[in-house]
Amino acid sequence: MIISASRRTDIPAFYADWFIQRVRAGFLLNRNPFNPRQISRISLMPADVDAIVFWTRNPARLMPYLSELDERGYRYYFQYTLTGYPRELEAKTLHPLKSLEVFQRLSDQIGREKVIWRYDPILLSNLLPYDEHLRLFGKLAASLNGCCERVVISFADIYAKTARNLKQTPSLIYSDIAKDVSLCQSLARELAEIARANNMAISSCAESMDLTAFGITHGKCIDDVLLKQLFAIDVSSAKDRGQREACGCIKSVDIGAYNTCLHGCKYCYATSNHVLATENYKQHSPLSPFLLGEEERD
Repeated sequence: MIISASRRTDIPAFYADWFIQRVRAGFLLNRNPFNPRQISRISLMPADVDAIVFWTRNPARLMPYLSELDERGYRYYFQYTLTGYPRELEAKTLHPLKSLEVFQRLSDQIGREKVIWRYDPILLSNLLPYDEHLRLFGKLAASLNGCCERVVISFADIYAKTARNLKQTPSLIYSDIAKDVSLCQSLARELAEIARANNMAISSCAESMDLTAFGITHGKCIDDVLLKQLFAIDVSSAKDRGQREACGCIKSVDIGAYNTCLHGCKYCYATSNHVLATENYKQHSPLSPFLLGEEERD
């Protein structure tokens, strides 16, 4: 079993104490996000966990516990999102310079091959025009040269909930870049050149368009091939049917909960209501077997 921690929220940033408590207990309880009455008991015993994939914008709170995970025999790698977007779009994320520092420390601690940089989703707007993405990506790539071996990109999908949150951003004018294939290809080509110049392989996340002509592979964020390379383990290559059609990830068990992340990213797919996320966080107890709340909902 592969644990995804988590596509739904930032466990390393906000729930690290809870996570390590559950590791020590050997299990957690998880509600089905579409049917809260359906509760699963998920083993976290090392013998039952092939690997853990952490998704985060700030792993600093989890980093002191990584040596304990090592001692207990867990295998893991990180998907680390770092974009440097303006505060209008990322209200409470780490300052980019601080995030770079944390990224570099994590890379030093666990090895650069286990830290994957995510520059995603790419949102084109008056705050982030084409040339600004090239500037940001280039600056970040140069700073991370030698700290990671891979970078993942994707173009923002404007779902109804995403559009609703973006429209609440004063003076923001954005476009659905994913609908403009030629523009995506042009930007992807230039980003790929920057990535290669900084010694990084580049892949896409859940993109239906073919970018292989620019050296961008169709990626798997939860990746059986990478797990084999990192840890010499064989896991099923079966696609996770619960993800978006273009997603290449293999099967995993996600232990997060929607509307519990406090970063405040306006384009987020997992947090549709940032006020609700703050209220939900108040229900969190590091000692509960559930990430959110303690008792079954009525």
